[in-house]
Amino acid sequence: MSEVLVVIDHADGEVKKPTYELLTIARRLGEPSAVFFGSPDKGDAVAEKVKKYGAAKVYVVDDAPIKGFLVAPKAEALQQLAEQASPAAILLPSTFENKEVAARLAIKIGSGLITDAVDVSEDGVTTQSVFAGNYTVQAKVTTGTPIITVKPNSAAPEEAEGAGTVEAFAATISDAAKGAQVVATQPRQSTGRPELTEAAIVVSGGRGTGGNFEPVEGFADSIGAAVGASRAAVDSGWMPHAFQVGQTGKTVSPQLYVANGISGAIQHRAGMQTSKTIVAVNKDPEAPIFELVDFGVVGDLHSVLPAATEKITERKG
Repeated sequence: MSEVLVVIDHADGEVKKPTYELLTIARRLGEPSAVFFGSPDKGDAVAEKVKKYGAAKVYVVDDAPIKGFLVAPKAEALQQLAEQASPAAILLPSTFENKEVAARLAIKIGSGLITDAVDVSEDGVTTQSVFAGNYTVQAKVTTGTPIITVKPNSAAPEEAEGAGTVEAFAATISDAAKGAQVVATQPRQSTGRPELTEAAIVVSGGRGTGGNFEPVEGFADSIGAAVGASRAAVDSGWMPHAFQVGQTGKTVSPQLYVANGISGAIQHRAGMQTSKTIVAVNKDPEAPIFELVDFGVVGDLHSVLPAATEKITERKG
C-alpha cells in the first residue's frame, strides 16, 4: 500500500485534532505516515498518540536547526522526505503557514497543489468551497504527487491502530532557506477555550451585542465552544481582530456555528457558511443571516443566551 505523508499539527508536542482528521482521510488514499517537526525527545510520545489513528510510521524532523525561521526550511525538509519516500500524497492542515509551505513544496517537486479542501475521496478527488462559500467544486491533482491542505473539521477522527514506528529524518537545509527568522514573539494570553479555526463549536457575536460579549462568552463556555466576532464588533473595538470571522478575518468550518446579533453580510458569510449546522439569534426577523441558517431564534441575545446557558448548566449539574 502506498505511503501517504501527513504533517502533524501540534503545540510543543501536544498533537492537535486536525492531525487525527488528516490521518483518517489519509487512510482512504493509502498507508498514513506522520511527519513531526519538533524535538526528537518528544517523538515517541507523539508516535503513541498518532498510531492510534493509523500512523504506520512517524518521521521525526529535529526542528532545532530551523526553529524560528519562516516556511522555507520546512518546505525543503518535506521535499527531501518526499524524494526518499515517494508518497502517494502529502496532506497538511490548512493553516496560513502550511499553505505557504505546501506552495513552496509543490514548486520544488513539480507537483499539483490544492488548498482548503473540505473533503478528499478515495480516488483523490477533493471538495472545496469557493467564491465566499457560494459554490462547491471538485478537483484532482493530475501532475506529480498530490499536495493537499485540508480545513479543520473536514472529517470525524476515526481510530485505527498503526505500528507507529519512529524514524529520525535528517534534512539538509540550505542557507538560502534561512533568509528570514522570527527573533521575538509575544504569546497570546490563553482563554482556556478551543482555538477558533479548529473548534467543533463556535459562538460569535456581532453589532447586536452592543459591546457586551458576556452572554456570548458565557454561552460558549457552557458548551465548550470557541468565541468569534463579526467585523462590526471588531471595528467597534469590542473584540480583538484575532477573533474576527469573515472574509477579512478567519475562516471557520465547525460542526456547529451560533451567530448572535450578526446581520449576515456576505463578508461574514464567507468565513462561516461551510459550517455543518448554523444557528442564529437576532431580534430582526428580516436579518439576512436567517436565509442561511438551519435554526433561527428571533429574539434579543441578551435574554436568549443567558436562558440557554442556564438550562445547559442545569442539565450538566
